[in-house]
Amino acid sequence: MCQSDKKAYLIKKSIRGTITASDLKNIHETKKALRRNGINTVCESAKCPNLSECFAKSNATFIILGSACTRDCAFCAVTKKAPQAVDEAEPKNVARTVKELNLKHVVITSVTRDDLPDRGIAQFIAVVREVKNYAPDTSIELLTPDFDGVSDEKLSALLKEKFQIFGHNLEMVERLYSTLRKNSDYERSINLLKKAKENSNDIKVKSAIMLGLGETEDEVRTLLSDVKDTGCDIIVIGQYLQPTLKHAPVEKYYSQDEFKYYEEFAYSLGFENVHSFPKARSSYAG
Repeated sequence: MCQSDKKAYLIKKSIRGTITASDLKNIHETKKALRRNGINTVCESAKCPNLSECFAKSNATFIILGSACTRDCAFCAVTKKAPQAVDEAEPKNVARTVKELNLKHVVITSVTRDDLPDRGIAQFIAVVREVKNYAPDTSIELLTPDFDGVSDEKLSALLKEKFQIFGHNLEMVERLYSTLRKNSDYERSINLLKKAKENSNDIKVKSAIMLGLGETEDEVRTLLSDVKDTGCDIIVIGQYLQPTLKHAPVEKYYSQDEFKYYEEFAYSLGFENVHSFPKARSSYAG
């Protein structure tokens, strides 16, 4: 095993940790509830290394609007294929699952749906309303795509709903967009975070980035500064792990000290909360 493969193995092993018999039972029950209600999760679709830990605690990040993405980012394991029809039963199914799992906090994300006129905003609104109806004490976090081309009116309609956190991930430094996020746009994502903050003082705004794709220190510092300038409250910084051999390779594994350095820099910019460590993900902050 070469050094880079050994490093990846050790990181993934440390992330997964030890699974007990009780954990296995909870993982099984969580998967049963998800399958029973036809729910997709980013935990499974994106091959998240924290899946076992989260499922053991009955936690999951729900994917709405199907499991097929209209984009094909070089770092992401979510399938790119012809999109599925919008499921009208999905909002109730998501809400029912939240109630069955007795979740105190739920993260709802979606694949990118550039094929839909509203880019999926109406489905996000429907899901938020149903979750509040079925589980009124559950806090709601949305993790959205960039809603390319959607009107400000449609975005404002979503932000008027009663939820706690609006999240959209920058993922990487601007230079890497042209090769790793070809159909996305750095400024578009920055502007989405800015609009979210400007249109709702009651909602916390959140973003996340990955390290290890070939970025420089100056580029990371610029990225963090750009995100903070939008008014964003929360930033998550994690280690990129190659999901399959077909995806972009890991260019660097960062040390705990380096993650601590970026944590301190982000706090110095004025972020309210910073989660910076290898296994940090937008829907998993430890």
